[in-house]
Amino acid sequence: MPKIVELLTDTFGKNAVLPRAQAGTRVASNWRQNENLDCLALLLPETTDEVSKMLQICHEHNQPVVPHGGLTGVVGGTVTRPDEIALSLERMNQVEEINVQNKTVTVQAGVVLQHLQQVLAENGLLFPLDLGAKGSCMIGGNISSNAGGLQALRYGVMRNLVLGLEVVLADGTVLSSMNKMVKNNAGYDLKHLFIGSEGTLGVVTRAVLKVEDLPVSRSTAFVGLNSFEKATQFLQYSMKHLKNELSSFELLWQDYYSLMTSPPSPFSPVLPQTYPFYVLMETRGQDAGDGAVFETFLENALTSGLIDDASIAQTQQELDWFWGIRENVELIFSVHQPVFLFDVSLAISDMEAYIEKIKTDLQNIWADLHFYAFGHMGDGNLHLFVSCGHADHSTRHQVEDIVYQPLRQIGGSITGEHGIGLEKKAWLHLSRTAEEIQLMQTLKKALDPKGILNPGKIFLLTSL
Repeated sequence: MPKIVELLTDTFGKNAVLPRAQAGTRVASNWRQNENLDCLALLLPETTDEVSKMLQICHEHNQPVVPHGGLTGVVGGTVTRPDEIALSLERMNQVEEINVQNKTVTVQAGVVLQHLQQVLAENGLLFPLDLGAKGSCMIGGNISSNAGGLQALRYGVMRNLVLGLEVVLADGTVLSSMNKMVKNNAGYDLKHLFIGSEGTLGVVTRAVLKVEDLPVSRSTAFVGLNSFEKATQFLQYSMKHLKNELSSFELLWQDYYSLMTSPPSPFSPVLPQTYPFYVLMETRGQDAGDGAVFETFLENALTSGLIDDASIAQTQQELDWFWGIRENVELIFSVHQPVFLFDVSLAISDMEAYIEKIKTDLQNIWADLHFYAFGHMGDGNLHLFVSCGHADHSTRHQVEDIVYQPLRQIGGSITGEHGIGLEKKAWLHLSRTAEEIQLMQTLKKALDPKGILNPGKIFLLTSL
């Protein structure tokens, strides 16, 4: 057993330190169930104090550490090498305080998102972050990746939902800024350094989050449209007339909708598969009469010719059916192999031309291409799935080049909500200026001078 693992075991006990063989019985990622974790050891702290002491020891011995949450990321942000130690926050899973009056909840980093939502619902409250991986992802990971999801149009991304943070730095220093106020203008707001930093600057251990009153109404509809222009007009119309009640506006291109509503998918079509575009939209409100308002809104949109077809979910079964079509992305991996997935952000006005260009460029090289596009139209974030029959490094690079390069000219981003991790670091320069990257590197060196926290992520090794 390596000396560092012996030292950690002697200090914290066998329940908190799993050696390589024991850690190796776990999966490396929820997206790679066939790969087991291969690391020097897996640390399982129960308190912030334990995290602090663990990192202090690792810092003194120049031992790299990779923070782990729910392992639901898709860009390699938690990939752990055999010479690295993994640090999982899974045992720090307590909802510490719910404050109904102040609309805040204080949680430990290992709380699973769906569990938090269930606990809050029992208290008449809502934490609005909504992800397909909500049954596995943890709050610390949501913060570290600045998660977005299905309701960012109304509530914003994770950065907008965090009031205060507790973070342990690389050397074990505990930075406790558990602010519970909306307004606190006393100097730098340091929490924003760590939100979206993918565990490279510090390990999030606790957080104060904003919550909302649990909605009493929920209206959901699938809409068919005959053009992208109509989709953009319908989005503006929806935002104008539904105002703050509009929580989700998901755009699906025809290929994705058809795949998700045809065998072997368990979901049948809500609307005919003949429309070029589909929108899955949802409102949440505080008035039991909101459903009638929503129906009238859709009737007016149909009568005016703004939309071509619509169906409203009337039961919980239909609600699950509608959202299942949007969220059952795992189906793509069962139908096609290999698959490259992308998460880009761009102006709504550029979406149609961008999708047409990259799809055409991909088809010009791979005639048997399978290409699927969908995403959070309301906040400019699209997800793309590309299958061209090959998975070698050269093919991946060629596909990435086609998908990412056009974003530079239109001021888009190579990632809307998934982060950089390992997979996108070679393309970071397309979305950040040289000056921005330099400042990021300066911050990394200041907070983690030995480079032990999640090494190799975000930046190319040659740039550090």
